[in-house]
Amino acid sequence: MSFIAGVMVDKFQWHLPLYRQHQRLTEAGFKLSRPWLTQLVAQGAQLLEPIYDAQLESIRRSRVKAVDETPIKAGRAGPGKMKAGYFWPVYGELGEVCFPFFESRQHACVKELLGDKAQPGAVLLSDGYAAYSRYAEATGVTHAQCWAHTRRGFFEALNAEPQAADQALKMIGLVYEVEAVIGHKGLSGESKRLHRLEHAKPLVEQFFAWVDEQLARQGLLPSNKLTQALAYARERKAQLMVFLGDEDVPMDTNHLERALRPIPLGRKNWLFCWTEVGAKHAGIVQSLITTCRLHGIEPYTYFVDVLQRVGQHPASRVAELTPRLWKQHFAEQPLRSDLHGIG
Repeated sequence: MSFIAGVMVDKFQWHLPLYRQHQRLTEAGFKLSRPWLTQLVAQGAQLLEPIYDAQLESIRRSRVKAVDETPIKAGRAGPGKMKAGYFWPVYGELGEVCFPFFESRQHACVKELLGDKAQPGAVLLSDGYAAYSRYAEATGVTHAQCWAHTRRGFFEALNAEPQAADQALKMIGLVYEVEAVIGHKGLSGESKRLHRLEHAKPLVEQFFAWVDEQLARQGLLPSNKLTQALAYARERKAQLMVFLGDEDVPMDTNHLERALRPIPLGRKNWLFCWTEVGAKHAGIVQSLITTCRLHGIEPYTYFVDVLQRVGQHPASRVAELTPRLWKQHFAEQPLRSDLHGIG
């Protein structure tokens, strides 16, 4: 199991493709085939799938969730062509991340990912993709949207309208400064909410009043980058203000963006997945590695333990093997390889 764990960590944490691992192993004197390494990764992912499923269910139970989508080439569409698929990373309030794979970016994927029922007070934080708004309307979830995506439009408008775009960025920056103060003071709960209402809300209201003034001006074409940024912000005003009254809602999805970085990094190294099943397996392993890192767990140690433990652990308590709970139950005395400590 330690060998499988090492291969998976090298591939998905350090982005070392299997063909390079095969080269290193054969040069070190091991006789093995590349297809065998691929089979090992698939078998390891299959063993980990119940743990991944338990983690995804935990995320679905979160009152506040952040979600995004990122493309991946998976499966052959024809000679020399690959299909376009998507990982839909979802981040729960307990510091858990999953990367479910879907073959499309259709609106139905959101419902399949998050379920068709929402708990009272549930909040979904996302970018501006319309699928999330439709899901919120259908389920009654409060839809919060990301200030980082809103700010990005004004960065893109700097060349077209430097003075106005710069003013917008400075106004948004003041709101971020309030969040920085909250973090520095370690505020949480009601004190965090009240601080936002006292210090951030007036700044947000001032920003949207300025947006209305800019859009009322004559001379800005609809195709103008600044016009587009202003319209994007005004259209999402209610969603962008959700964080002010709910201390558990982040101002943006940057925490999710940071968590999904392994996916674009991986694309630069292993480029694509030969099959949709391979993409699903990649999502399973990457979900657990990323969550391990969020909880300060060394992924190799974790995989060596759970790959040995999962076959004998009660299925009704498989959630104990998710990184967050594994840290509480097993991290102090993890199962090791028979070769541990040798050399």
